[in-house]
Amino acid sequence: MAFRQIFKTAVLAGVALGASVSTGFSAKDAAVSSSGLPVPRYVSLKSDHVNVRAGPTKDNDVAWVYTRSGLPVEITAEFENWRRVRDSEGAEGWVYHSLLSGRRTAVITMKTKEELASLYERPDTTGKIAARLQAGVVAQVKKCATGWCRVIGNGFDGWIEQQRLWGVYADEKVE
Repeated sequence: MAFRQIFKTAVLAGVALGASVSTGFSAKDAAVSSSGLPVPRYVSLKSDHVNVRAGPTKDNDVAWVYTRSGLPVEITAEFENWRRVRDSEGAEGWVYHSLLSGRRTAVITMKTKEELASLYERPDTTGKIAARLQAGVVAQVKKCATGWCRVIGNGFDGWIEQQRLWGVYADEKVE
């Protein structure tokens, strides 16, 4: 719950998921939606105040508020100008489309919160380690290919194994 503030209700149909859980989707499995973009797909939050609603209208109650811009979310459905999103903890709700950005970000995932993810100077585990990142750190994704992603953030820039990120699909190429 580090990324959202609970208001009136418990998380909708969301279930807290382990950090390394996969959605089971791959980038090539995505269907095209009414917006013309694939679903599912990853995006990020545009604002540091994003209301998440129980359904795809302003008439639905606010279930919680995200308070961190740049947080990655996965769009799992579309209805008119509303997007159903899922976060890295598995919580789902509806967000108005203009509060989302195509800018790609990801959350560092590890089996336990005590583990650190190695960030390398080049996409190779034999290379020099540029930094070690905690689970939950949000990074901007610059590029992904062949199982590696270049990520940048506050005080770090380097390559990480793609499997250590929630916010990119296992076989996805990002340019």
